[in-house]
Amino acid sequence: MEENYDIAVVGGGPAGLSAAWAAARKGAKVILFEKDEAIAHSVRTSGVSWIVEMEKLGITSEFYNPISNYQFISPANEVLISGDTPRSCVLDVRKTYQHLAFLAAEAGAALKVRSNVINVVRDDAGRVTGVKASTPAGDLTVNCALVIDSSGFSTAIGRKAGLAGEWRRYGVGAEYECYCDNADSDTWTLMVGQQYSEAGYAWVFPLSRNRVRIGVGIGRPESQADPLEKLQVLMENRLRPLDRLGKVQPVELHYGFIPNEGVRQATVSDGLMMVGDSAGQANPLVLEGIRYAIEFGRLAGEVGANSIAAGARRESLMEYEKVWKSKIASKISSALKVQSRWIGLSDEEWDKEIEILRDMTVDEFLDFIKADFSAGKMMKLALHHPRLAARQLFNMVLKS
Repeated sequence: MEENYDIAVVGGGPAGLSAAWAAARKGAKVILFEKDEAIAHSVRTSGVSWIVEMEKLGITSEFYNPISNYQFISPANEVLISGDTPRSCVLDVRKTYQHLAFLAAEAGAALKVRSNVINVVRDDAGRVTGVKASTPAGDLTVNCALVIDSSGFSTAIGRKAGLAGEWRRYGVGAEYECYCDNADSDTWTLMVGQQYSEAGYAWVFPLSRNRVRIGVGIGRPESQADPLEKLQVLMENRLRPLDRLGKVQPVELHYGFIPNEGVRQATVSDGLMMVGDSAGQANPLVLEGIRYAIEFGRLAGEVGANSIAAGARRESLMEYEKVWKSKIASKISSALKVQSRWIGLSDEEWDKEIEILRDMTVDEFLDFIKADFSAGKMMKLALHHPRLAARQLFNMVLKS
């Protein structure tokens, strides 16, 4: 079969769904391919995000559990930063993604599930002019002016088109969604140190009093440890804070990868855009990118739809790259410097490092962990926090 569209979107995560919605709303004829059997069939993210950003994007309280308090646990230390009002959240990922899918469908985008894009179509000049996909209805070739690669970590289309290579540094995580007797639904927890994770961290993120996500993330190539094995040790030995949760019973396993080396050098070319994890739009400190995926997915859809009349040439797509990089590229670069400091810490060093957090206000902590590294904010932190380790950390960010 062969069909004609203005835009083909590859990947049914938050970036692709948001791009499809925005482009369809602008009047473009859009088709989206998702290789799994359903949108959000396989959850690959723990769903931590930030309430202000989610609300601005139209993701309201019915889609998340609000978080007011932030706990850090190291082998011999523990820090709790308490807030008066919820500022962070843990998303119901499946519900959120399917909400975005319904928005895209309502706007007129055609959604194809269990449909795997196996190749790109290019003309004699090497320009991307479509995709070939395997669908439940048979093989399908889509001719289009623009392909939006929102395939996630794999960057399947960008790699096939020669615009991107494999990620060299990345995080790999394993997570159980669990029943538990009694979680603190207002508090999420990060655990650091060798017993939890080499070159990474573990977490407990609550969705309600009786439902939590417990996971372990490992940084590659710094460690080749298996996060699922580390997760099993965490669960079986009931390491802090699991010893406070009562009975814990896994009901679902999540496993996924996230890029962790900064933004792609190029995210557009003739007939092609990359968005979300494909573009490297992820915060390295807590490895979260859903807010970026939705915001910049919508931007990609709008710019992409506007480019169709001009043939979706690189020049007409550059607005997308300029805007999103101006907003977050320097912040991601600064966050990578902080992460590089943290990756090599010993248990004893972690015990001292989290003391830096104890001195922070909630606002200071959230700006820091969200990678909102403006020069003014970091200068204020460096001047106002007396600990030498804190000054070294904040000054390192200022030198980015």
